[in-house]
Amino acid sequence: MKNCRSRGEGTREATSGGARNPELDRQNPDTIVSPETDHGTMPSLKFPYELSHMRIQEGGWSREVTAREMPASDTIAGVNMHLEPGGVRELHWHKEAEWAFMIKGSARVTAIDQEGQIFVDDVEEGGLWYFPPGIPHSIKGLEHGAEFILVFDDGYFSENSTFSIADWFAHTPKDVLAANFGVPEETFDNFLDGELYMFQGEVPGPIIQELPEDANRGVQSPFTFSLYDVEPVKTKGGTARIADSSNFKQSKTVAAALVEVEPGGIREMHWHPNQAEWQFYLEGQGRMTVFAATGKARTYDYREGDAGYVPFAMGHYIQNTGDTTLKFLEMFRSDRFEEISLSRWMSQTPPKLLKEHLPLSDDFINNHLHSDQRPVVKWDQDGQ
Repeated sequence: MKNCRSRGEGTREATSGGARNPELDRQNPDTIVSPETDHGTMPSLKFPYELSHMRIQEGGWSREVTAREMPASDTIAGVNMHLEPGGVRELHWHKEAEWAFMIKGSARVTAIDQEGQIFVDDVEEGGLWYFPPGIPHSIKGLEHGAEFILVFDDGYFSENSTFSIADWFAHTPKDVLAANFGVPEETFDNFLDGELYMFQGEVPGPIIQELPEDANRGVQSPFTFSLYDVEPVKTKGGTARIADSSNFKQSKTVAAALVEVEPGGIREMHWHPNQAEWQFYLEGQGRMTVFAATGKARTYDYREGDAGYVPFAMGHYIQNTGDTTLKFLEMFRSDRFEEISLSRWMSQTPPKLLKEHLPLSDDFINNHLHSDQRPVVKWDQDGQ
């Protein structure tokens, strides 16, 4: 088997007559034959969800990418979950904050805060929710079911180690339960002996019909937010929508951007001065080179369903390598989205100083750097 990569006038090849996985080779050309600019040893900054164990139960499924699957990712863990119509993710809570993006369908989320204030909302495609650590909540698929990505602010989090309501009942003596709720012990004879985690329930009716009779007042700051309602930063190359604590007040430990890169476009060269970046690829295909300083750089190929990671402060870009829109999420363990653009930095550096560092022309400095926010760029062949 021969893999070739053209670079300028030359061609680089990797030939093997041994055992190969042709499909993986096809999906990862920059791993098989890396760009000549790649150098040094770098950790794996990619993990496909297709290689993650899928936990399937009545009502839906889940699969996770944590520091166990992608060891470099110690700041954030991600769970991809699907709920059937009426499928329920059991009432539960955890030590970590939970941020979510609705990929397809819709779901009803419920919660109560530390003041006893109630929250119930239906989250549609493009919607977010954020539950702070320790806040109990549930998720239930609506009439068309739901698929979403959950993000937790600890890379070592596991969806298989949460605090669930059925599990707590199962591991509390019946006499204690009887004393706590003021009922006979036999009330609990038919309770489960462990967690439910996920199960098939009924599709709920309108929210107003589902509320408790003695419902407390609602939370003052909602746990949900619509990312699609955010005004995007638009360029010829694509769009970027940002959600952090400046517009989604509850989201105190996760900031995010939804990026769309058109064919021929590129998520420009940049880095983040506050946190590492965790990625989830929603549509299309692309590649990313991560620059780690000291001459080290490595290129990775991504496609729909992959998780990616960029360690703190490392320079990178994401280039659309397909013929359809590349769509992905960038997420950070932070209350604010922050980035520094290479082009923007250079545009604000004295030209003479730039020329002392790099052999740049006046045309390059005057016409190919930008001082405004352009997270996605696309240049025509004539440089416009």
